[in-house]
Amino acid sequence: MNADVRHRASSQGAIADLEEDEDGVYFSSYGHFGIHQEMLKDTVRTESYRDFIYQNHHIFKDKTVLDVGCGTGILSMFAAKAGARRVIGVDQSDIIYQAMDIVRLNKLEETITLIKGRIEDVDLLVEEVDVIISEWMGYFLLFESMLDSVIYARDKYLSKEGAVYPDSCTINLVALCDEKIHADKVAFWDNVYGFNMSCMKKSVIPEGVVEVVTPEAMVSEPCIVKNIDCQTSSIKDLDFACDFGLKITKDAQCTAVCGYFDVFFQNKCQKAVSFSTSPLCDKTHWKQTVFLLENPINVKAGDVLKGTITVRKNRKDPRSLIITLSINGVTQTYALQ
Repeated sequence: MNADVRHRASSQGAIADLEEDEDGVYFSSYGHFGIHQEMLKDTVRTESYRDFIYQNHHIFKDKTVLDVGCGTGILSMFAAKAGARRVIGVDQSDIIYQAMDIVRLNKLEETITLIKGRIEDVDLLVEEVDVIISEWMGYFLLFESMLDSVIYARDKYLSKEGAVYPDSCTINLVALCDEKIHADKVAFWDNVYGFNMSCMKKSVIPEGVVEVVTPEAMVSEPCIVKNIDCQTSSIKDLDFACDFGLKITKDAQCTAVCGYFDVFFQNKCQKAVSFSTSPLCDKTHWKQTVFLLENPINVKAGDVLKGTITVRKNRKDPRSLIITLSINGVTQTYALQ
């Protein structure tokens, strides 16, 4: 083996180890009960799944259901109660051991089988399933890349007539005016105890901020920049670019652009269910994602703030996102990690 080959092999091994370590940290974070308690207490999230499953018994009755990333098993138990013949829950994190106890406590072990591991690696002991359910959404919808695993499971296990839920999602943008937050996070660095520290903005601006946005901060109509059909979308579709136009609703300074998402359960449903993480709706644990502008833009009611957004996985950490916004000829790249 020559030196170049040894170097490539070593590099590939290092990359594989790095990805394995990153996945280990990711799944380890979901092993603690706290994050699951936060998600279960998110009534917008949990009650939407419950309502969809309980109000559409016909989708689950006597069916084989796969729950990808089952966590504490709440969706698996909803499906079992809705009449599923068999439910298979898969999760790589150690919370699955608690989920096994929960399933036994609720006397559902005859219906629900739980498997520890990555969906890409485990053997489900079935050739196909009728329904796939998963709560895969992350910040700005695509953070954490868990939809990749749902797509893998869909392509490998879903029957020809089967369905994935949620069946569709949208990513939306809206313009914000919050001069206080901009002053606290960005303008602050122009004068710090009499010193110019504006060079710090190069570190501050590129970080997407996950926080609760007030409806009063919205200064445009929302604009959909991505539609995802969970039944047909491929992994490569999740990296995308889109032109957008934000119709301004009042005279203001646009200090940031906010991203949020909507989730839909509609396919084959007798009772459709949806929920939104918009600032106009009840707060969820996903909050909203804010992309601060270094230089605010003066806008007037009726203007259309035009731009382009590009979203892709971070090649160094595929569970994080790189988001580039170009507005009024100014381009800024943000990391969500």
